[in-house]
Amino acid sequence: MKPRKTTWLLALVPAAFLVGSLSTYAADRKIFVANEGAGTVSVIDAETFKVTRSIAVGAGAHNVQVAPDGKRVWVTNNGAPKPAAAGMAHAGMSATEHGAMADVGEVWAIDTETDQVVAKVVVGKHPAHVVVSADSRWAYVTNGGDNTLSVVDTRKLEVVDTIPTGAFPHGIRLSPDGKQAYVANLKGGTVSVIDTESRQEIAQLPVGKGPAQVGFTPDGRLAFVSLSQEGQVAVIDPVSREVIRKVRVGDVPIQLYATPDNRLLFVANQGSRKSPGNTVSVIDLSTFNTQRIRTGSGAHGVVVGSDGRHAYVTNLYANSVSVIDVQTRKSVATIAVGAGPNGVSVSP
Repeated sequence: MKPRKTTWLLALVPAAFLVGSLSTYAADRKIFVANEGAGTVSVIDAETFKVTRSIAVGAGAHNVQVAPDGKRVWVTNNGAPKPAAAGMAHAGMSATEHGAMADVGEVWAIDTETDQVVAKVVVGKHPAHVVVSADSRWAYVTNGGDNTLSVVDTRKLEVVDTIPTGAFPHGIRLSPDGKQAYVANLKGGTVSVIDTESRQEIAQLPVGKGPAQVGFTPDGRLAFVSLSQEGQVAVIDPVSREVIRKVRVGDVPIQLYATPDNRLLFVANQGSRKSPGNTVSVIDLSTFNTQRIRTGSGAHGVVVGSDGRHAYVTNLYANSVSVIDVQTRKSVATIAVGAGPNGVSVSP
């Protein structure tokens, strides 16, 4: 399959239309960043772009996710810090380095009003990413160390099911209707499709080399997976469950996220420690043309705010977060955070 030729030009959405379409979404309130090297979560005020608090959350804090009800933030880690705690799971985005962290891990919950840790749940080995169901009742955690997905009851604060996946599950997202979870199997070259009602893997889709993170357009028309070892994003038809095209982006693409209006896909290009990436690719989903926007060194995590105005990119090697204006496609702020910022999520 040949990807469509990449262009550096991207037609801008008419400003009047864009502003009108964004008015239906709530403004961002807080930005939460998991600092893997520091074992903390940085809390950023979305109006001032200032860090207001740093929360200790355990060793190797990897990914963070605000629950849809906005009450709690869930963060994956390797439990209480140990003297010989392992290093960052994404150092160079090597599958071998990723596998070095094999201890049983945890997912912790932070109260978004008090910014205090209020719960801790033991999950599987080397937990990577976490997502939460639309009703905020279930949290799903990928465990790269034992090839499973933990289902956490957020009321009882316990694992109620463990689902086998492909090799080294990493990124995960729920389909917009909540009926399926897509899991990127980093070492397996596949995406696992999980039925959230039966809690069974119902398909495993071959996608390419080094799938790191998945995503959907909010309308559910398209799904995506970043291929960290190909420098491409695979576009998936969720109905046929087939890769329908691949789009060339930067080196070692990791996280990706679509805008609320289904028009754009932001892809963070991390590169390696020896040759860091410092861009985010923006894919126009009507033409699949791309544009790159400069960020900090080691662009890794990305999320688009709930109002669609800003994208937030964690810079793994620069210990910062870049704030990008979605309309102008320009970086408008750089925020210093903790060491090794990885996952990022927004509270409306």
